[in-house]
Amino acid sequence: MLPFTELFINGRFVPSSTGETFEVRNPYTGAVVGTSASASSEDCKDAIEAAQQALKTWENSPLAQRRDIYLKAAELIMTEKYREKIFQAIREETAGSNELVMMNVAPVAGTLRAHAGLVESLRGDVYPSLTVPGAQVVARPRAMGVIFAIAPWNAPVTLALRAVSIPILCGNTAVLKSSEISPRSHSIVVELFKEAGLPDGVLNFVSMSRDSAPSLTSEIIAHPAIRHVNFTGSDRVGKIIAMEAAKYLKPCVLELGGKSPAIVLNDANISEAARSIVFSAMAHSGQVCMATSRVIAQRGISEQLLSEVKSLITNIKAGDVGNDKSVILGALFSPGSAENVVKMLKEAQAQGAEIISGDISRNGAVVQPHLVANVKCGMQIWDREVFGPALVYAVVDTIEEAIELANNTDYSLSASVWSKDLAVAQDVAARIYSGYANINGPSIHSEPVDGLVGLGGASGYGRFSIENFTHKRIVVTHPAGRKLPIVS
Repeated sequence: MLPFTELFINGRFVPSSTGETFEVRNPYTGAVVGTSASASSEDCKDAIEAAQQALKTWENSPLAQRRDIYLKAAELIMTEKYREKIFQAIREETAGSNELVMMNVAPVAGTLRAHAGLVESLRGDVYPSLTVPGAQVVARPRAMGVIFAIAPWNAPVTLALRAVSIPILCGNTAVLKSSEISPRSHSIVVELFKEAGLPDGVLNFVSMSRDSAPSLTSEIIAHPAIRHVNFTGSDRVGKIIAMEAAKYLKPCVLELGGKSPAIVLNDANISEAARSIVFSAMAHSGQVCMATSRVIAQRGISEQLLSEVKSLITNIKAGDVGNDKSVILGALFSPGSAENVVKMLKEAQAQGAEIISGDISRNGAVVQPHLVANVKCGMQIWDREVFGPALVYAVVDTIEEAIELANNTDYSLSASVWSKDLAVAQDVAARIYSGYANINGPSIHSEPVDGLVGLGGASGYGRFSIENFTHKRIVVTHPAGRKLPIVS
């Protein structure tokens, strides 16, 4: 019997009020691997109202209670029960590799523990008034209200957790909307928090079909109880979300696309750089927002680096990760996505780019790894996020050229710099316009406390941080008998 993913409203797993469902298919085989409840407008309202009701007590809950729930969740996620749930759901819904599964287990426990430690930041400050003698000021970060969180499919457990973890820790309540591609994977986060002791109504979960999602998403954003929206996904959809929120002056955190550059200088450790670049470019078949998409190599090491990168890429095979042990990469999330990658490769070749590795074709949703040289600004494959296993390669003479080329993009999410001279590397990293710049390490890296952040453009804006999910509220206690102008 196929798994069925239910909605989660006010502490209970329930079907859609209308009985509507949709199918979930494996992107490699095309086979139906599950069904999911498709929320109605009434279901979405019920989820928001449950969150609004729970807010009354949760925003005033003891910080120690919140911390203990997160520490319990960190323990649970590492049990065999949850490891098996995550493995099966991700493998079936996204055709993810073993590496992707592990990226959705081990980091989650660390993130939960790190977030548990952030409760200290919610204590606030107490200080004497600077202007009124004898008055006392209490300034505390307090909850904003009900948060609407929209999670993507490509790292379904880690990113669903990120969508709700900091907001809930801050005393907010949440309605989490899943991707129609991975509802079962996303619902694991809900189950995890429920088992860890999160009170009913604090976290609610809705899934919906692709056809109904646009209108229902707009309805949810418009609901007066929704105070904040966060979304992780494409810049195309991010713009729509931002415009909907702007109608009601609701703040957003948007983590969108990436086009991460890897600048490799003449004195870099070529072997280490090559390994890191290929990992960051090909992990999850390139379907990672922090994926290294553009290599910018200084001329002195460009041929050696290109040779090592090519050697590594040609040994990587995409296909059926479930049954073929020689396969490392899985399918892309849909045949349409694979077709888009192939289209961009063909267009680049027609414009003068050289295909160093790869066959410029697809087999269903499977695209083999590609390495493309002689790529220039203005080509789609340079300018736009590919979200597939395609790495482009450019050569420059000077560090200044490398920085200029790295910043010639509408994306601003992540980057890496490779040099044995740390002073030079730190200077270059500081001049790259990106939320993260990793020195001598992969572009796929962010810290759980600071979180990934785009600096605008197609990478979005805002950070999954306490500052973005709280209001600082000020309470001033005035002394008795204070003399006031006019009435004294």
